[in-house]
Amino acid sequence: MDMQTSHQHIVKWLQRAEGHLKSVIAMVGKGRTCVDIAQQVQAVESAICNARTTLVREHIDHCLEQPGSQDAQSTAAVMSQLKAVTKYL
Repeated sequence: MDMQTSHQHIVKWLQRAEGHLKSVIAMVGKGRTCVDIAQQVQAVESAICNARTTLVREHIDHCLEQPGSQDAQSTAAVMSQLKAVTKYL
């Protein structure tokens, strides 16, 4: 997946999360049941998780596709980037 397509997918997931979150806020204000609210909160979490997964995968792909020599310094730089991004998994 190219970066532009990836970003479009990320935006789509974040917009979906935003819509679900607005629903949660409205549901709380209207006194809806905890089960209904929890279901919507789960939808928010799922959409955000999908956005994060897409973002992290794109970053990993980008790191691995970097042109350059395979010397120890460039390998160390790529490994450092990958280790940094894994804390968000």
